[in-house]
Amino acid sequence: MPLTYHSYLKIEELLDLQQFRSPEEHDEMLFIIIHQAYELWFKQMLHELDYISNILEQHDDIQTAFHSMKRVLTILKVLVHQVDILETMTPLEFLSFRDYLETASGFQSYQWRELEFKLGLKSEIHIHRFPEGTDIRKRLQLRYNSPSIWHHFMVSLKLTGYGIPSEVLNRPYNESTTPSEEVQKVLLHIYKTNAPIAGFCELLVDLDEGIQEWRYRHLKMVERTIGSKKGTGGSAGVEYLKNSLFKPLFPDLWEIRSSFSK
Repeated sequence: MPLTYHSYLKIEELLDLQQFRSPEEHDEMLFIIIHQAYELWFKQMLHELDYISNILEQHDDIQTAFHSMKRVLTILKVLVHQVDILETMTPLEFLSFRDYLETASGFQSYQWRELEFKLGLKSEIHIHRFPEGTDIRKRLQLRYNSPSIWHHFMVSLKLTGYGIPSEVLNRPYNESTTPSEEVQKVLLHIYKTNAPIAGFCELLVDLDEGIQEWRYRHLKMVERTIGSKKGTGGSAGVEYLKNSLFKPLFPDLWEIRSSFSK
């Protein structure tokens, strides 16, 4: 049988994945499709970030990573825009099927946790939310114990000849990224003398800002939909989301802002 559009993309299987839990409440379709689309975009972002890490690890020309990073930033804009679509659902429309979600919660998105780990925001508690021995937990454990994209960037700078301190390079992979005054000195020098690498640094700032924008929009969407109630599955809802705001992924790139001078 010749390859066709629908067989290549497995359209029949894809369109069969929207299984209602409610007695076919109209708005549940939108809710399912939006979140399935989120997960597909998370998968693509991980694919791109792993590719960028590979480029940095092999010490290829950093310009080759620009294209993939800009793609990630564009995907982030799509994720934010999808909140606009979800917000066309009123609180009462969401309540029409919310109870049918039982213990299911976006808090359980393991791909989002993988993204956080990849971006250097490590928290072991998220691993323990999944049963021991499951494939999901193994995936998260692997990400948790793997270097972040910031670590790969630091290694790349070291190989380029910059004085990245050994304590930064030897920091355990399962620790979150923390600021370093020595790294900040290197970054300030780069901004003044190496435009290509400085440009990549600015893409990382865009990425950090984009993640914060997504977190904020997600928070406000949840707040306008369920207020201060607990989230589905018993999660902390809005309060948890508030606590995750304004935590920079790449703190050194923000710290140096106040040190720029002519």
